[in-house]
Amino acid sequence: MPDQQRADAVGAFGNPVVRTPHLDALAARGVRFDAAWSQHPVCGPSRVSLMTGWYPHVAGHRTLDHLLGPHEPNLLRLLRDGGYRVCMAGHRGDVFAPGGDLGGRAEEGDSFPDGLGHELLPFLTIRDSPAPVIAAVNGICQAGGLLVAMMCDIAVASDRATFRVPELLRGIPDATYAAVLPAHVGIAVARDLLLTGRRFDAAEALRLGVISRVVPHDELRDAAVEAAHQVLRSAPEARMHVKRMLNQRYGDIDYQTMFWALDHSDEPREGMRAFMEKRPPRWEQP
Repeated sequence: MPDQQRADAVGAFGNPVVRTPHLDALAARGVRFDAAWSQHPVCGPSRVSLMTGWYPHVAGHRTLDHLLGPHEPNLLRLLRDGGYRVCMAGHRGDVFAPGGDLGGRAEEGDSFPDGLGHELLPFLTIRDSPAPVIAAVNGICQAGGLLVAMMCDIAVASDRATFRVPELLRGIPDATYAAVLPAHVGIAVARDLLLTGRRFDAAEALRLGVISRVVPHDELRDAAVEAAHQVLRSAPEARMHVKRMLNQRYGDIDYQTMFWALDHSDEPREGMRAFMEKRPPRWEQP
C-alpha cells in the first residue's frame, strides 16, 4: 500500500467508486492490515507510525531527519521473530522506488538526533539481513531505490523498468553508491553512471550487473516468488555466512565525508532547491 494514500480510497477497503484493481488483487493474495492507519502525510513519519504503532510526534519522528531507532518497536522485527524469513520489495504500479523525499519538509529547530547515523540507513539493513531479501523491480528505480535493489540478494526486474543514479545532480556525494556500484559494474561504468546521472533500461542494467534477472512485466511477481523459493532451498546458516563474505567485497563506505557535506556544503541544498523549483542547479565552481 502506498504510504501516502488513504486506505478508504481503495476498492479492497470498501470504496464503492474508486477502481483500484491491482491493489485489490494484491490485498486478496496477501495479508491485509485493515486497522493500520498512518497519522502523517509525509513519507518518513508515516512509515515510522506504521512500523511502531505510535503517533509520529510521540518520540519526535516529525521529519525525515528523525529516523526509527534500533531500540524502538518495529513491525518488521516482530514479523521476523514470528517466523517470517523472506522479504520481497516492489511490485506496485509502475514505480519501484524513485528515491528519497526531496521536499525538504522540516520544522524550525529540527536537527538530526544524537546517536543516530549511517547504521540506520535501509541499505545496510538489507545488506546485513540474515533473511533472504528479493526485489521485484516493476518500474522507475533510481537513487536510494536502486541501492535497495542492488543490496537485495536477488533483484528481478520487469522489462519495463528504468534506472538512474541522480545523486550528483542533487549535490550529494553518496558514499554508499561510491562503494557499492563499482563492486557491481566496475570502476569505468560506475564513473559513467554516477557522474552523468543518465537513465538506462532493464536490458542494460542486466548486462552491466546492476540486477540479476529480467522478465516480462506481467511475469514479474511470479518470477520474484520463484526466486525466493529457489533461495530457500539452500542451507540457512551456510547462506548467511556466504552473504557476509560477499558483502565484504563492498569495502569501506566513507560516510564521514557524505554526512559532512550534507551538514555543511551548499551543494545539497542548491540541488534540492533546484529540484523543487524545477530548474537546473546553479553550481559554484571551486
